[in-house]
Amino acid sequence: MINQSGFHDSTPLLQKLYVTAGSRVIAFFILTIYMLTPSMAETAEKTMRKFLSSEIHGWKAERKAETYSRETIYDYMDGAGEIYLAYNFKELLVQRYVKTRAPEIIVEVFDMGSGEDAFGVFSYGQGREKGEIGIGQDSEYRGGLLCFWKDRFFICIRTERETPSAKRAVLALGRAISKAIRTKGEKPAILNYLSEDEFLEKSLRYFHNYAILNYHYFVADKNILNLDESTKAILARYKDGKGYLLLVQYQDTEEAKTAFEGFINAYMPDARGSGVIQTENGKWTGAKLEKNFVIILFDALSKAQASSKIEVVRNRLR
Repeated sequence: MINQSGFHDSTPLLQKLYVTAGSRVIAFFILTIYMLTPSMAETAEKTMRKFLSSEIHGWKAERKAETYSRETIYDYMDGAGEIYLAYNFKELLVQRYVKTRAPEIIVEVFDMGSGEDAFGVFSYGQGREKGEIGIGQDSEYRGGLLCFWKDRFFICIRTERETPSAKRAVLALGRAISKAIRTKGEKPAILNYLSEDEFLEKSLRYFHNYAILNYHYFVADKNILNLDESTKAILARYKDGKGYLLLVQYQDTEEAKTAFEGFINAYMPDARGSGVIQTENGKWTGAKLEKNFVIILFDALSKAQASSKIEVVRNRLR
């Protein structure tokens, strides 16, 4: 139960704890934790509200910020809501800023639940061109829209019409929010199996959902890789333009084996022995199973190239 101060009302429990001297120590310890770390008892909404400025460069916050949950996100956005839900979205805070004779600025703060998924949803939308603006842990600014992530939060700030003053305000809001988020999030550990020198940075996508994979690289109408919220996957394009790497991590080896066999049977049944096949576009696709990972290389220029690139990744997984 939450009282007006935002803390859990634990009075009945504390009364029981005070029965003995030892329990008094425990009760004091519990109260001390609440006093020192109030964020533990705060809602995500209260946490996100603290990130927002009331005014920036003459733009003032209009009314109270709106909040949306997993159940109500479609009330704010239609089809785009599916993207955030695919990354385990928790809650959204929307604040509008207005200024006389100036375009409106809208701030969206998404609580994605983890740094991994905040990074993931950022990677979903990042463009091919360099747009890094130095805000948050990764950022991109394009045509009046600033997106970045920090800790477990993904933030988008946009103006309905880009002007020099509106752009300055958008960036200033971004910097203020980034500064207010004092901790950083961890990127997905699966990224450690990639070498930055080999892949185009802006091509990197992290995801769980099969629909997200198909958006960036269409594989099949059906979920032949058994992707779901428990799987962790990355898709990246090689800098030399010679193929795309898809690396999927499953919870255990049995799940990985089942998914691997399903992919082979559906996508490349004639490659059971070698694990490499030439596709209709004249390029080569290869697939290998390693522990609880499935490694797939699409669009290699030769059979040897597909095999060698896969082996490089396999060696990193061993």
